Amino acid sequence: MSSNAPATATSAAAPSIHRRALITWLAVYPTITLVLGLLGPITAHLPLLLRTLILTAIVVPIAAYALIPALMKANAALTRRRTR
Repeated sequence: MSSNAPATATSAAAPSIHRRALITWLAVYPTITLVLGLLGPITAHLPLLLRTLILTAIVVPIAAYALIPALMKANAALTRRRTR
């Protein structure tokens, strides 16, 4: 069987766009708040565009590679548990 085979009926359906937006927000908002709290005083003297660049350079990889996949996995587990 090729690796491009379609998903089987046992795999969970992708969450709706609304649920994905919520999952993304749940990953991004607390991370931005934490990083701003930690780096805000250190970067306060920098221009806004540079502060934003630093913030996004830290937050985006954390959210994209760690938090969103973990939240999507948790969402899939909860969805499977509800359908049983």
